[in-house]
Amino acid sequence: MDRVRAVVALALVAASLSGSGCFAGYELVRYQNALGDVKTVAIEALENKSFEPGADAILSDAIVSEFLRRGALELVDDEAAADLVIGGVVEEVVVQSRTFSSIQFALEYAVTVRLKLDVRRRDGSEVDLDERVMQESDLYFASADVEAMRKNREEAVRRVGVVLAGRLHDGLFERAVP
Repeated sequence: MDRVRAVVALALVAASLSGSGCFAGYELVRYQNALGDVKTVAIEALENKSFEPGADAILSDAIVSEFLRRGALELVDDEAAADLVIGGVVEEVVVQSRTFSSIQFALEYAVTVRLKLDVRRRDGSEVDLDERVMQESDLYFASADVEAMRKNREEAVRRVGVVLAGRLHDGLFERAVP
C-alpha cells in the first residue's frame, strides 16, 4: 500500500511540475534544413599563430570530428564544391598558474585558447560568428615530470577544442534559424 502511495505521489509531483512551466522554453533542436541550402562543408586546417606547438592540428581535428559526429552537413575535401567553408587561426594559447601549494609550487595551470574563425558561403559571403564564444579555458595538473606536464597541457587543449567545436557547430545553426 505504501508503494502505491509513493507512486501516486511521484506522479502528482511530476504532473504539477510539468504544468507549472518548469519545462517551458525547452524544445528539441532540429538541424535538418537549418542552414537553408547549405548541405556540404569543407574545413580548412587552422593556422597556428600561438606559441603552442600542434595546437592547430588538435583544434582542426576537433572541428572535423564535431561535424562528422553531428552529421548535419556532409564533410567534403574540395572547398570549391562545398556550400560552406570554415577556416581560421589559433590566435593564442595562454597558460597561467592557477593554484599553489603552501610553499608556492604551482599545482594546477589553466590553458586558454582563442580562435578567430572565418566562415564563408559558396558565394563568398561571410557568416558572422560571435567571437566571444570562440575562447575557452580548462585546468590541468602540474607535474615535476616535463613530459607528463606537456601531456596534461595537450589534453586540456583537446578538451577546450571539443567545447569550441561544439560552440561553432551550434552557433552556425542557431544563427541560421529564422
